[in-house]
Amino acid sequence: MLVDHHCHLDFTEFAHDLDGVIARAKAADVRTIVSISTRIREVQRYRAIAEAYRDVYFSVGTHPHNAHEELDVSLSELIELLKHPKCVAVGEAGLDYHYDNSPIKAQEQGFRLHIKAARETGLPLEIHAREADEHTARVLEEEYEKGAFPAVLHCFTAGPELARRALALGLYISFSGIVTFKSAQSLRDIAREVPITQLLVETDAPYLAPVPYRGKTNEPSFVVHTAEVVAKARGISKKELARATSENYFSLYKKARPPEGFEHLSPRDEKNGTHA
Repeated sequence: MLVDHHCHLDFTEFAHDLDGVIARAKAADVRTIVSISTRIREVQRYRAIAEAYRDVYFSVGTHPHNAHEELDVSLSELIELLKHPKCVAVGEAGLDYHYDNSPIKAQEQGFRLHIKAARETGLPLEIHAREADEHTARVLEEEYEKGAFPAVLHCFTAGPELARRALALGLYISFSGIVTFKSAQSLRDIAREVPITQLLVETDAPYLAPVPYRGKTNEPSFVVHTAEVVAKARGISKKELARATSENYFSLYKKARPPEGFEHLSPRDEKNGTHA
């Protein structure tokens, strides 16, 4: 099985065929999906979708593009929303220098708030980092000094230095359909080097459809193609990659229930990354 830990099922592209999207994911053996929040004030949308499907979960958070709109959200309010039994992650939050949709100061304020929530709840933070490698690494390292927190750099498109610094903190790195693009050899090189115990795959649907669907509306079932490319880059089988990333998901997203028929292995030894 595979997991799509980052997509946006509430977006309008899925409004008229959500049952079909979920069914196609299941047919492709994508058995668990997390629908990611972009605005805390709209949490009811993500929550309703997760409540309607057994193996769909959701997060609560503010995308950096919207950071300036939700600076009034308190840590206690965010933590309260994260208590829902099907909420398995914080975010997405982080830094985006590519667009000028929200002031950098507001983005950093929101980023640090979400890190605090991840630290206090133990739920993983879905980190958005685009063209902000040094700033992202600095915030992560500064916050980690205050106390550890679980997190994943989602849709990784940064350079090897941010990957190195994030991995050193014990964070996870996730690759989207971008890794399948012909021009993305540098990403495939990073995907090859990420420790298998800190690796995830995702879609970020409805965006960033992988080859051979590039340019079309992405959906969770397409994570199969991303997994195939990452497996090939690492020189392992698709089955090995699927098993490892699914295990990583359930190790990181501790509130999520494994789907029926999935045998969750024993916890990894934290020192060497092997199973006990």
